[in-house]
Amino acid sequence: MATGQRIDPYANFTFLVEIDGITRAGFADASGFDTTIDVHEYREGGDNTTMRKLPGPTKYGNITLKRGITDDHELYDWLLGIVRGTPDRRSGSIVINDLTGAEQVRWNFRDAWPTKWSAGEFSAKGNDVAIETLELAHEGLERG
Repeated sequence: MATGQRIDPYANFTFLVEIDGITRAGFADASGFDTTIDVHEYREGGDNTTMRKLPGPTKYGNITLKRGITDDHELYDWLLGIVRGTPDRRSGSIVINDLTGAEQVRWNFRDAWPTKWSAGEFSAKGNDVAIETLELAHEGLERG
């Protein structure tokens, strides 16, 4: 009897971020890939023992991206455009590569826009990298 082939999970540090074709692989963290479907409960006449449950609206969590502060301010400029009243929604992907760099898993998000940016904290007592955080609101997330 033949044995099954072992399938290992992918490493969580081999990812990159694409936003409208612009690849940014230098993010330290990417989080917030979640989907929640609200549950509507109701009682059906004549059945007093069980609540019926129906799917309601779907909600998507904001995607949070963290990276070291560099001279690249393209993502900050995107936020600045929103602040100044220029709507600019973009689609993108979070891609997990295997250890050889080949793409394995992709999550596609659509109609995203920056809703929060933070320069992080600075301390003269430490030697950590300065981290900026960008939070993206979006209207859909699918695994490709």
